[in-house]
Amino acid sequence: MEKGLQEKTGKSLEQWIKIVQKTKLDKHKAIIDFLKSEHGFTHGYANFVALKARGADAASHNADDLLTNQYKGKEVLKPIYNELIKKVSKFGNDITITLKKDSVSIIRKKQFALIKPATKTRVDLGLKLKDKPTTDRLGNSGPFGTMCTHRVQLTDKKEVDKELLDWLKEAYEKAI
Repeated sequence: MEKGLQEKTGKSLEQWIKIVQKTKLDKHKAIIDFLKSEHGFTHGYANFVALKARGADAASHNADDLLTNQYKGKEVLKPIYNELIKKVSKFGNDITITLKKDSVSIIRKKQFALIKPATKTRVDLGLKLKDKPTTDRLGNSGPFGTMCTHRVQLTDKKEVDKELLDWLKEAYEKAI
């Protein structure tokens, strides 16, 4: 994105960040609207610059800090996250784990799972399993909306069992 931004606009990301900072705009949408209306940006580049200018993208934060903040006050849930990552990492060397402010995306060519500490007692695991019926355990996507098709609510690392790993593996295999 950064290279494309330079090619399309003739200005570097750092230059655009300074331009945005001079406006004193601090709301994401306001920055996007400014870049689109005043500088002819496409939505993708405007969003990219807005995230960078606000320091709101995952790359602007230390990965350890992002994870620490996600589990702050929910430390009891971290073993569930660790177990999921340990198991899913064995599926293949084509997996990317992307930390975000409030969740972690697990991606092959497409995102196939999302891990989010939902409450102080529960981790939500979102899965992309198109056309798979829901069950008592494999529920609808809930708050994940269209990012995932299903959600499994986990309260203990022992729940990262064969059934759950089979769903994760199926989601991984479909993410091509």
